[in-house]
Amino acid sequence: MSLPPGFLDELRGRLSLSQVVGRKVMWDSRKSNQGKGDMWAPCPFHQEKTASFHVDDRKGFYYCFGCHEKGDAIGFVMATENLSFIEAVKLLADEAGMQMPDRDPRAAERAEMRDTLVDVMEAAQRFYQMQLAGGGGAAARRYLEGRGLDRAAQERWGLGFAPEAWEALREHLVGKGIAVEKLVEAGLAKTSQKGKAPYDTFRNRIMYPIRDARGRCIAFGGRAMDPDDNAKYLNSPETPLFDKGRTLYNIGPARAAAGKAQLIVAEGYMDVIALAEAGFAATVAPLGTAITEDQLRLMWRISPEPIIALDGDAAGQRAALRALDLALPLIEAGQSLRFCLMPKGKDPDDVLKDGGAPAMQKLLDAAQPMVDLLWKSETEGRDLATPEARAALDKSLRQRLGRIADPSLKRHYGDAIKERRWQLFNPRKPRSTWQPGRGRVAPQIPATTTRASVLVAGGEAVEQGLREQVVLAILLRFGGLVARVEDALGSVDFRGDGHAGLLRAILSADGLPVDERDVAIARDAPSGALEKLQSAGHLRVVPALKVNDPDLAAVCLGEELAKMLAAQGAAREIAEAMEDFAQETSESLTWRLGQVAFARDQAQSGQAEDTAEYEEAPNGVKMSRAERNALDGLLDKIGLSGHSKKK
Repeated sequence: MSLPPGFLDELRGRLSLSQVVGRKVMWDSRKSNQGKGDMWAPCPFHQEKTASFHVDDRKGFYYCFGCHEKGDAIGFVMATENLSFIEAVKLLADEAGMQMPDRDPRAAERAEMRDTLVDVMEAAQRFYQMQLAGGGGAAARRYLEGRGLDRAAQERWGLGFAPEAWEALREHLVGKGIAVEKLVEAGLAKTSQKGKAPYDTFRNRIMYPIRDARGRCIAFGGRAMDPDDNAKYLNSPETPLFDKGRTLYNIGPARAAAGKAQLIVAEGYMDVIALAEAGFAATVAPLGTAITEDQLRLMWRISPEPIIALDGDAAGQRAALRALDLALPLIEAGQSLRFCLMPKGKDPDDVLKDGGAPAMQKLLDAAQPMVDLLWKSETEGRDLATPEARAALDKSLRQRLGRIADPSLKRHYGDAIKERRWQLFNPRKPRSTWQPGRGRVAPQIPATTTRASVLVAGGEAVEQGLREQVVLAILLRFGGLVARVEDALGSVDFRGDGHAGLLRAILSADGLPVDERDVAIARDAPSGALEKLQSAGHLRVVPALKVNDPDLAAVCLGEELAKMLAAQGAAREIAEAMEDFAQETSESLTWRLGQVAFARDQAQSGQAEDTAEYEEAPNGVKMSRAERNALDGLLDKIGLSGHSKKK
């Protein structure tokens, strides 16, 4: 059975050789480097105790330094499974999710035609290179030299020049015995609408040969020398050789270099060349369009976390956001992107000219992960002063995170976003202090023993845990309240055993149908957390859990959250006062610490000055005026103003 052109190349590109081989060997963890695709194991083809069998995942080949067996994924399956070539291809195609082509008696003929087109493209590349070196290419040479590419660099990259004449390439190749029809099929010539002979596709342009992973010329990119040309850059049309959405410029050399360097994805040909010439050899670029899903998968086949290096203009930022949205449904554990935006108005070539390779490396080292770009894209330049604006932000973030397919990764992204949200809406500004001889210095980070001291936590730890259980039990039973109190939940620190993890599971399942929600929470909650909550005896006397009244549940939920927030604020105030106290003893700090402790004791005992106006809350607990005000404020936020007096 003959296979169509490109099928095996695509199959090899989709496969991970280390995964195929990993079914038959035990990797040597001390010698292997999974991040670089450099894997070692005892050879499956001969008996040995040392790891002399080497898999280069990026290049897609294996080699044993003991018995000298070598090959690719297809060869490995043939040898280890005792299969024929076609049988091995079928097995791997199923694994890669590719449909085996139907039997085609003309496949061999098309393969031969494809090889012929490669010969035509190579002949055209030699012609363009010759034109660049001649008198007609003087202006193009000056342009390239002005971009920092001397004659040696021009030859290394196979750069050329297409003359301004309409038939120069056609006449040259026809004179070599190549049919005009082949030029049209290869995208080198276009048919005339006026019945005239085909004319050259590229004219008066600097030519960049585009090669596949095997190093064969399959297309060209041309930069116009005329500044008034309608198209500054022009790529070959799609042909039997060239699919621009599945190809990356410089893919072959970059794949070879990626074993020792980070893969960089630039915007265009000159960026790739400039970076590679400066020592960043593992650099590729899409071909004149936004990054496609196939190109993303090709990048991840080379490196688990490519760096997308884009120009620092508005177009570069838009390209970054398009790549982010494309990647969100595809990312997995250990498979992501980082983004490196150049300074405003500059591209990588400009950065290299101004500061050389060290300046570029500094920017690459500071490349931001996807979660940072996601957060920045949703919050930058956005007025978030009103509850409505914050609710809109939360909705937009939930929609973006909902596109992540991997459940575990989605939870981690959710945790990271909540942390950033807390930092945005609840900034903690550390106070500096004056010390003789040192001036104004930042406060020391409080020790763990200070944070957990009896003065700060005291007997409140048990009470905190009980309140957390009430909140979690209400949220589990009345799922519709989750979205209404999500802001307040993000401000509370759940410390009970398994409580924070159970809360994350509840938040992650918000919006799902009831049955699916219960399954998702049970699956994602920490081991034993649900069982422990359900066995808590004090929950049986909570009014909100004895009847099916969502409004009563909301009021009780609001009350518990208000008290937790108040207690948490008091504990933080005490801790900060103790930090200041440790640095500079003064009567004012002593007084401040005493006042906080006194206020806390009053809140716990219900003996505040306004006790004349305390009343019974829906759960039977008496509340002072201060506590009532805190509760009413929270209920206003969740849309239940006026319900706090419901009996």
